[in-house]
Amino acid sequence: MPAKILTGKEPADTLLESLKPLIKKLNPKLVIVRTGSDAGSDVYIRAKLKACERVGMRAEHRHLSPDVTKAKMLALIEELNSDADVTGFIIQTPLPEHLWKESPLLFRAIDPKKDVDGFTAYNLGKLFLAQEFEHLPPATPAGIITLLEYYNISVAGKHVVIVGRSNVVGKPLAMMLLHRDATVTICHSKTKNIDAYTQGADILIAATGKERLITGDMVKKGAVVIDVGITRTDAGLTGDVDFERVKEIASAITPVPGGVGPMTVASLLRNVVRAKERQTSSAPPYPSF
Repeated sequence: MPAKILTGKEPADTLLESLKPLIKKLNPKLVIVRTGSDAGSDVYIRAKLKACERVGMRAEHRHLSPDVTKAKMLALIEELNSDADVTGFIIQTPLPEHLWKESPLLFRAIDPKKDVDGFTAYNLGKLFLAQEFEHLPPATPAGIITLLEYYNISVAGKHVVIVGRSNVVGKPLAMMLLHRDATVTICHSKTKNIDAYTQGADILIAATGKERLITGDMVKKGAVVIDVGITRTDAGLTGDVDFERVKEIASAITPVPGGVGPMTVASLLRNVVRAKERQTSSAPPYPSF
């Protein structure tokens, strides 16, 4: 029996609708900073701006030239940090090579209260402490958690295998799953006999950006498969998973596109609302530990 298709549209729509009353009340603003030209970035930015328009959230797109200097980027970050009207902002990746080398410095300069991508060391560090400190988590891991919850897929007691160890998806997602009582294994490019791990997964999450890395013989029958990767090919967009083969083996699977992507966008907007709530609360914006 073919797998159940876990589309991101329904849970993303539900999440976005739930944010509308808070957005109307709080009037938050998102700023997207982009440098240069990248086809993938075009798709993501359009989706984010469209979602903002749909829910009535103010949004601004700052498109900079690809040769923008580190000094000018830092000056812009400081400007956005200091602007009380800006609730949160993101630096869209990938960055030009000369800025990518400086990305730790750039992300470190972002005020954690406005870090709606959840990439600063402060917000990542809080996420590692406990579930109750997941205030501004990275949007893709948060979106995956919400998608699983929407489809009533419990992770407690399950063996979850994540293929990919990035700071954006793999590592923070592993901690969020541990907080929810999953047993987590992380595999990566240096993992030997990776099939031995993926074949034992109750839930398999692929986040490498390598086209069709996960084949049918790597998946346990009845597993839940979450495909985070997205690669543009001549035939269109494809994911990390060989969808056509794996859907005949798995019990449930996300498509590419239309699976995790909409959840990432909706989770980003949720972070903007959370940031505004915390900025306007009479309580300290971050609890002492």
